Amino acid sequence: MNQRELREIRRRFSLESANISHIYGCYVNAAGEIVADIDMSVGLMEQEEAEMYLKVLKKSISGTLGRNLLDIAFTMNQVENSDEHRLLQALRKSQLKDENMRKLLYDRIIENLEFGDESYVILLGADSYDVPYKGNDDEIFDEGSSEVFDYVVCGICPVKDAKAALRYRSEEKAFRNASTGHVIGNPEIGFMFPAFDNRSANIHNALYYSRNTSEIHEEFIKAIFNTDSEVMSPAAQKNAFSGALTEALGEHLSLEVVQAVHGEIRERLEMHKEAKEVELPEIYVEDVSDILRKNGIPDENINSFSNTCEEEFGNSGVLNPANLMETKKFEMVTPEVKVAVDPEYAASIRTKVIDGVEYLLIPVSEGLTVNGIDISLGEDEE
Repeated sequence: MNQRELREIRRRFSLESANISHIYGCYVNAAGEIVADIDMSVGLMEQEEAEMYLKVLKKSISGTLGRNLLDIAFTMNQVENSDEHRLLQALRKSQLKDENMRKLLYDRIIENLEFGDESYVILLGADSYDVPYKGNDDEIFDEGSSEVFDYVVCGICPVKDAKAALRYRSEEKAFRNASTGHVIGNPEIGFMFPAFDNRSANIHNALYYSRNTSEIHEEFIKAIFNTDSEVMSPAAQKNAFSGALTEALGEHLSLEVVQAVHGEIRERLEMHKEAKEVELPEIYVEDVSDILRKNGIPDENINSFSNTCEEEFGNSGVLNPANLMETKKFEMVTPEVKVAVDPEYAASIRTKVIDGVEYLLIPVSEGLTVNGIDISLGEDEE
């Protein structure tokens, strides 16, 4: 899925657009026991309540593609003959009405999801989208429909104690404590099946959501999708890329080399943003190798870097630059000092050995402020 297709599906989650007739799910306590089943008609809910349920389901496909939202690819063999794909297809085709299939999904989630000591709610919704016709100029015609896209959305939401608050009670003309009960939090993880690719159902893929980009709950992914290919979190990709540079380059990994790689990645993301591309940004391992070569890194070390990347990311050679480095800041840390610099000025930083000690040199062009105090800078002295 690309960003445009994702936005098209997200717009479905309103009372005016969605064809979600029921909200299904269950409430699971910290011991992994189902406390209550959920089977509620959206049509019988109060408007505010229905909107809140749709909002929670919508958050199950929120965030950024490639970071919070990860592509799950099924093999041809899984699509043709696997329990996990059969279950997802059965849920989709029955529009979640098959109670046995719902129970099977609940059991699979509960047995494999590690949620600590928290209780949680599994929420499910099924929608049928009459996909409108889109012209060559991307204009959408509401009258025409090319196909019906049937899909299910699942969200796993922690249950939290309500925060203490004082609520006004008109009969008493006073504010009283209103902190009883439990509330559903925003989804921690979730998924949509199938994917909406080229504005059509793609049963070979699913879209997986994780609010936390560092902890994506691999055990859940394995239980529900059982994919052969490992799904790496953005945090894991960042660590793997940094590790590949450090391991392969060794003493050749200077500040200037990191500045060059950081600058190229940042430029790729800026160009992608300015072009308003809907597909994920890309950078090839070979592109990074070229940067290393231009900065005088020996071929032996570059080959080692390429081999390590292939081991970590696979042999496609395509990486998502958004997951490789922090591009909104340029941070340097020593045991004594932490310095964060606007990435736009990162290239101006230098290192220099003075009297046998290596220093970090940061240009000061328009004044210096320390703890809110403007510092007077002296003139150079010979």
